[in-house]
Amino acid sequence: MPSTDSPGDHTHAEQHRHITEAARRYHDSAGARERAESRRAEGVPFPDTPQALAARAERILSRGDVPATAVVDRIHAEPLDLPAAYERIIGLSNDLQAANFLPRGARAARTVARIGVRDGGRELPLGTGFLVSPHLLMTNHHVLPTAGFAASCFVEFDAQVGVDNAPDDVVRVELAPGQLFLAHEPLDYALVALAPVDGGAGPGETFGWNRLSARTGKLVVGESVNVVGHPSGRLKEIALRDNELMTRLDDFLHYRTDTEPGNSGSPVFNDQWEVVALHHSGVPETDSAGRPLRKDGTVWEREDGEDALSWVANEGVRISSVLRHVATARPTPAQRELLAGMGRESGLDGRTPHEAAAGRTERVAPTVSERATRRAAVGLASRGGAFGGRGQLVYLHGRNQQGKDPGALRRQWTGALNEGLTRAGLRTLDPADTWFPFYGDRLAELLCAPESLTGEGGAAAVAECDAYRRILLEAAARAGLSESARADTPAVTAEEGIDPLVRTLRRALGWVAARSDLDEWTIDTVFQDVARYLSDTRVREEVLATVAEAVPDSGALVLVTHSLGTVVGVDLMSRLPAGVDRVLLVTVGSPLGMDAVADRLLAGGPHRPGNVRGWLNAWSAADPVAIGCPLRERGWGEVEQRIVVNGTDRAHDITEYLSHTEVARAIGEALA
Repeated sequence: MPSTDSPGDHTHAEQHRHITEAARRYHDSAGARERAESRRAEGVPFPDTPQALAARAERILSRGDVPATAVVDRIHAEPLDLPAAYERIIGLSNDLQAANFLPRGARAARTVARIGVRDGGRELPLGTGFLVSPHLLMTNHHVLPTAGFAASCFVEFDAQVGVDNAPDDVVRVELAPGQLFLAHEPLDYALVALAPVDGGAGPGETFGWNRLSARTGKLVVGESVNVVGHPSGRLKEIALRDNELMTRLDDFLHYRTDTEPGNSGSPVFNDQWEVVALHHSGVPETDSAGRPLRKDGTVWEREDGEDALSWVANEGVRISSVLRHVATARPTPAQRELLAGMGRESGLDGRTPHEAAAGRTERVAPTVSERATRRAAVGLASRGGAFGGRGQLVYLHGRNQQGKDPGALRRQWTGALNEGLTRAGLRTLDPADTWFPFYGDRLAELLCAPESLTGEGGAAAVAECDAYRRILLEAAARAGLSESARADTPAVTAEEGIDPLVRTLRRALGWVAARSDLDEWTIDTVFQDVARYLSDTRVREEVLATVAEAVPDSGALVLVTHSLGTVVGVDLMSRLPAGVDRVLLVTVGSPLGMDAVADRLLAGGPHRPGNVRGWLNAWSAADPVAIGCPLRERGWGEVEQRIVVNGTDRAHDITEYLSHTEVARAIGEALA
């Protein structure tokens, strides 16, 4: 059943739009739902994709949500392929609830509050909200559409019946939208700050709060969901069991639950009491023209009221979609601190929200003094005399290395390479004999600069948006997304910026993620940073200058590059000192195979740098960043192509690539 109605024509009209759009999405996803129901009828308990099942099983195991002994007993009872093993693990998490299931549920329920509004001397119930940090409450946009409206509202915690069947003492807390208020109508969410409770503590310190996660693996089709809310403004109620996920869309979930008006803004939990969605609307039965129907089968009109509708399902907004959009805000320092309180897995801990949306995990750009005290700020040189003086081994890293110790990174790369060299029967290396240019901190500083991410950036913003759009759509095309689906993705203007672009490209992003072992967040982060490097001249020039400070100036090079570093490495070829006479180029996990990347190189398209005497390109089929591989364009010249198999959730990991025998052998033999 549906969500709440807020006072006022605007709120009623907005909720009507949400109901209509939910019905359209439900109709459009009928094929996926029917296929899932058919598989359920065949005995498949969780009719989801292998990738979704793998991510879900891994999350359950990594969080310790099922006893290890039970997992061993269940999956070793008979020979199983991987999908079946994943299903057994997920089934365990649903069937064998620990004794703490109900206490954990009661704890989660305490975070849920009833929202009310003062209206002409009256106090009316609006809906439900829940704490997502010590100081922040989440609910629907159609419940709290504006900061001004929120200022007239309040929330009530512990509006529930206690263990003795008597109502608990209700604790009223005022909203503080002046401190923070973020809202978005298409995703129907609102995030608002709350005033302190007695004694000045944040409400979350008294009632607890839900730690939201932007990662995948929280729910698969066929699993149960639990909804806690205040239907019709009543005391708190919990909908348990006979509630399951029917369909997962890019930004929404469809599920069966028994919810009523007033449940707008309720958290939708999985059986581990993680928030998976923000409940926002019911899905009504419709006729062939898409018009909502009444319970008596006639066409519904707005004046009939929502109680007259015939409901067939419910719709919630995926919490990962909400977090991704929150990450596009540009807060004040005080608001940034409030958002950081949402926790590490939200993706908002200590980063500017826009950086989090772009997937950049750097914190505020380091000060001059901080950079001065950071050891080996631009990288590490070889100690000299290695490999008989005949060559030099240079590593070139990718994105997301800011704040890390270059020495530790060099040891990590060399350790993985030594694993592969050992398998190949070749001599291992000392990390001190390698070069490690380090541009991670400089890149972080450049990406913190907002010029080309705002409307004021003009042409730079358009260039970045266009580069990102082309990269992601080409990746989706190579992953099999139809041309008609890609054609629905429009270009974006400078005034709109990267935020609406991310929303419009979610389908392409989700398509690529579904065909890989990486989540959407990881893929999005790499592609956006590659787009920024390719489209922003200042970023490119600064990165290349930083790298050039820590590379040899003579001799033969073995240049091992990864991810964004492969793009930087090819650009670097034209700027190496004249004394560097020949290079073995090794590219792993590279996006160079996509035309949208290659066409934006300094040389303007696929080409073989003149000083490259040999080229090894390795990629994993599960690595979406390398989806353009192998490098087929004639302009690349002769490239030795190696496909490798990387581990789940490590498909893009440099240590996975370097530990492969074929990759390590090429490097080791070149150095020998």
